[in-house]
Amino acid sequence: MSASEASLSEALATVIDPELNQDLVSLGMIERVAVDGGAVTVTVQLTTPACPMKAQIEADVMRAVSGVEGVERVSVEFTAEVRGSPKEALPGVKHVISVGSGKGGVGKSTVAANLAAALAQDGAAVGVLDADIYGPSQAKMFSVEGKRLMADDEKRIIPLQNFGVKVISIANLVEDGQALTWRGPILHGTLTQLLQQTVWGDLDYLVVDLPPGTGDVQLSLGQLVDLTGMVLVTTPQDVALMDVRRAYTMARKTHLNVLGVIENMSWYELPDGSRDLIFGEGGAATFADQEGLPLLGQIPITRGLRESGDAGVPLVIAEPDNPSAQALRRAARLLAGQVSVQALNTLPVV
Repeated sequence: MSASEASLSEALATVIDPELNQDLVSLGMIERVAVDGGAVTVTVQLTTPACPMKAQIEADVMRAVSGVEGVERVSVEFTAEVRGSPKEALPGVKHVISVGSGKGGVGKSTVAANLAAALAQDGAAVGVLDADIYGPSQAKMFSVEGKRLMADDEKRIIPLQNFGVKVISIANLVEDGQALTWRGPILHGTLTQLLQQTVWGDLDYLVVDLPPGTGDVQLSLGQLVDLTGMVLVTTPQDVALMDVRRAYTMARKTHLNVLGVIENMSWYELPDGSRDLIFGEGGAATFADQEGLPLLGQIPITRGLRESGDAGVPLVIAEPDNPSAQALRRAARLLAGQVSVQALNTLPVV
C-alpha cells in the first residue's frame, strides 16, 4: 500500500529548519513529493545553495517520512532558491552584504574574496564590489588586474568576471599605482556610479569590500542601497577588536544588521600539530558572545592563504583542502544561513 499524500504532508510538517525555526511545509520548502509504491522521493527547495544545514535537513526528512505507513524507501533531492527581501537592494540583486573591519591589516579583503568565491562554488550567483577606493585589491585577488571596465550602449558598466564571480573595482578604472586623493563628494559619486550604473544582472549576493574605518564610504553605502547586513572581520588581538567595536557601533547607529563575526589569523599550526596563538586567543568569540552575534568562523594563518591572494586565485578555489579554505567555506555557508534568517524576518506578516 502506498503512503497517502496527507500522511506524508503531516510527517514533513514535523521537520523543522534548524536555522529558520519553522517547519518545511509552512516555509514552502517542499517542492515535490513523488510516490512510487513504497518508494518516496522528497524534493526540498533550500533557501540558499550554500545551506549549512543541508545534511541535517536530509536526515530529518528521511527519519520523518520513513515512519509513515506504507513507506519502504526514502530519497531526498535538493534544489535551491535564495529568497530576497521584500525590496530588492538593487535591480536584480537579492542581497548586498558589506564586509568591514574598522581597521586595516586584518585580512578583510582576503576574507571578502573567499566568501564570494565560496558562495559561487556552492552554486549562488555572486558579485563583488571593491569599495576600498584608496586601496583596492579585489582586482588582484580575482586575476582581473590590468583589465579595463567597459560600458554597454546605454553607458552602463559591464563587470569583469572570474571564478564565477562578477567583479567591479576602481583599480580597473584608473592607471596602475595611481594614488587617489578624492574627498567625500567624489567618493560618494564614484560609489553611486559603481553600484547603480553597473549591469549586475541577477545576483543572489553582492559582497562589498569596505575600506578601513567608519567614514564616507560606509555612510554612503548605507544611503545608496538597502543592505541585508554586515560581516565584521577581526583578529583575536585587543587592538583589532577596539576598532571592530567602533565599526559595530557605527552599524548599530545606522540600523544596519550585523550578520556575524569572522576571526582571521586565529592561529598558526606548527609542524607538531600544536597551535601558535600569534595574536592571542578567543578575542572574537568573546566579543561575539558579549554582543549576541554569530561567530561565523575562525580562520588559521596558512602560507597558502597569502600565496593565493598574491597569485590572484581565492584559496577556496586554489587549495580547497587547505585548513584556511575549509574554515572559509564553513564561514560562507553560515553567512548564507544568516542571510536566509534575515530574509525570513523581513517578510511582511500575512
